[in-house]
Amino acid sequence: MPQIKRVTKQTDNRYINLYMVEATSKTGREVRYNVASRGKDVDTLKLTTRSDREDGVIIYALYGEKKDRVVLVRQYRYSIDDFIYELPAGLCEAGEDYHAAAIREMHEETGLVFSPLKVQPMYEAPRFSTIGMTDESVAIVYGTVSGEVSTRFQEDTEEMSVVIADRDEVRRILSKERVAMPCAYQMMHFVHDADPFAFLEMG
Repeated sequence: MPQIKRVTKQTDNRYINLYMVEATSKTGREVRYNVASRGKDVDTLKLTTRSDREDGVIIYALYGEKKDRVVLVRQYRYSIDDFIYELPAGLCEAGEDYHAAAIREMHEETGLVFSPLKVQPMYEAPRFSTIGMTDESVAIVYGTVSGEVSTRFQEDTEEMSVVIADRDEVRRILSKERVAMPCAYQMMHFVHDADPFAFLEMG
């Protein structure tokens, strides 16, 4: 197993920072590896804390009396200089339960009122988003929404539109548009399952 010798913070940004990990490989070769993290310092990195605690949430929400539409956002991302379809999502505030974060983020991004489902913990346990680059951990929360769409609660830095998509529109998006990976997986459930929440065991 590789051995980490030293970790050094390389940047000092508000939301995400780069860390240099110096280690030796299983054969003793020196390794230098860059890790992006939501952690504010070395002591809060997951390689230090050994915790999988969620940094943020992704929200898979159905809309309408028949629960036959899914809530998406089409958001501009600097990393690709383009718009991409995603599920509503956001960071958890310090000490905030991720269900509460999901309710807050859904309202901020879409104006809708989110009601989380109570499911078995294994379905919403925090998972690492892109482990080859970052220690970011995200929980997926499932539920339904009500109310009217509004973008007036979005931050100035958020360039997004809210999309309430039926199955035909989801098929078109999957076929023609750029879609973030977690969103694509849930959209596939939505398209193919008569009950998009059928895979969940309710708590």
